[in-house]
Amino acid sequence: MPTLTSKLEAVNSMLGHIGESPVNSISNTNALPVSAATAISALDEISRAVQSVGWQFNTEVNVTLSPAGDGTITLSEDILEIDHVSPAIDIVQRGLSLFDRSNNTSVFTTDLTVDQTRLLEWDSLPEQARRYITLRASRVFQGRIVGSRELEALIARDEYKAYGALMDYDSGSSDRTIFDNYDAASRIGINRNYDLY
Repeated sequence: MPTLTSKLEAVNSMLGHIGESPVNSISNTNALPVSAATAISALDEISRAVQSVGWQFNTEVNVTLSPAGDGTITLSEDILEIDHVSPAIDIVQRGLSLFDRSNNTSVFTTDLTVDQTRLLEWDSLPEQARRYITLRASRVFQGRIVGSRELEALIARDEYKAYGALMDYDSGSSDRTIFDNYDAASRIGINRNYDLY
């Protein structure tokens, strides 16, 4: 029975790409060889970069955020992006706080409904994301440690396949159609204002 790739397996895969020996544990980074600690750092960095794009698996829709007593809305540290559902207010994320650009204030008087992208821990990621992140991190890690163009090309080939699998997974789980895109829908006649004709 297949199991999900653990973070330890991902790090050992990265070490294997540069010919380093695997490690038995990654729980104590101070006791690890420099190459293994660097691999963990690269894996975390690439995981954050990949998840920042906002995928079906790490995006939460129609989340209600309520202001605190002083009117501010503070986000948890794992929020990568906020998108306000209503276009009436222009909300941006500044650090861990929300800011209303329309009214030039960080004080809110009502609840906000947002879509938010969350940085997930490794164990919460789907296998397709784990595979792609591991391979992309391997390519970056190899470039920093060894710098071999031949190795980079070999890893990149597998990385592109893994990216395609991740895109297929994301598309399949999101159930998107062409009608979800305003430009496509308007060109084929959906959302037209027929009073103009």
